[in-house]
Amino acid sequence: MNTPFFLPNAPSISLHRTQLPIENTTFSIIIPSWNNLDFLKTCIASLQKNSRFKHQIIIHLNESNDGSREWVEQNKFDYSYSETNIGICYAMNIARTLATTDYLVYFNDDMYACPDWDFWLYEEIKKQNSMFFFLSATMIEPRETGNDCVIAPFDFGSDPRNFEETRLLQNFEKLEKADWQGSTWPPCVVPMLLWDMVGGYSTEFSPGMYSDPDFAMKLWQAGVRNFKGVGKSRVYHFMSKSTGKLAFKVNGSRMFLNKWGVSTKVFTRYYLQRGSLWTGELSMPVQKILLKFHLCLNQIKRRLG
Repeated sequence: MNTPFFLPNAPSISLHRTQLPIENTTFSIIIPSWNNLDFLKTCIASLQKNSRFKHQIIIHLNESNDGSREWVEQNKFDYSYSETNIGICYAMNIARTLATTDYLVYFNDDMYACPDWDFWLYEEIKKQNSMFFFLSATMIEPRETGNDCVIAPFDFGSDPRNFEETRLLQNFEKLEKADWQGSTWPPCVVPMLLWDMVGGYSTEFSPGMYSDPDFAMKLWQAGVRNFKGVGKSRVYHFMSKSTGKLAFKVNGSRMFLNKWGVSTKVFTRYYLQRGSLWTGELSMPVQKILLKFHLCLNQIKRRLG
């Protein structure tokens, strides 16, 4: 049985457009933040310093009892606000209503944008012949986790206090990484029309565990086959774990299996081929013996509950 996630006592939610739309903006960048002001400042500073193009920055503030709201208002960013932590799914869907461009970017506040991160993503967008695509930048991480999509371990600091920005800027382009398959997580960009067509993030996964692969599956069901990780578009990920502060978490893995009939492992390995070298748009996987075996196991687990 999955315990449903409920928002606590209908929290107060508000939207704030603090400036007129900026002309010639490329992306609407949504950054959810939960009492993480030092990281948020570093993240936004990197976007302002290292982006090739102009972008709309939208912040969703959960709780904001650390001075985040005052700082955001002083700097005149568009933002949405909830008096309690409503999680990633609700935050993204609320903040999206403030977006003014054709492309939505989801960016975490514990990330630092390396120079030209946006240029390389937009170069890929210009190659597309339809709106059916989902692209991710490539993360540089201080610790090895077995994730084939990231560049690791390359430690340039664990938080803004010990961040070695100069050393990162001197070295980030020297780290080898080709384009890869299986984009599912931020920083990511999707056409706004496609985001709206599939309904954004599914709030049943609130506060957010497994909402990324669920969104990717919704895109897959809609016909998207281009899930590309762009090797030259890079961000440094401090790997700050906001989820560690959560008192309650849903079983997102079980919810994904019950909803889609396959596990996230099967979906990301066989359908998205996540982490493998980019070779072109994906197609339906051939159901060889190993895939059939895993699909069978998925159905047994789903029925047993």
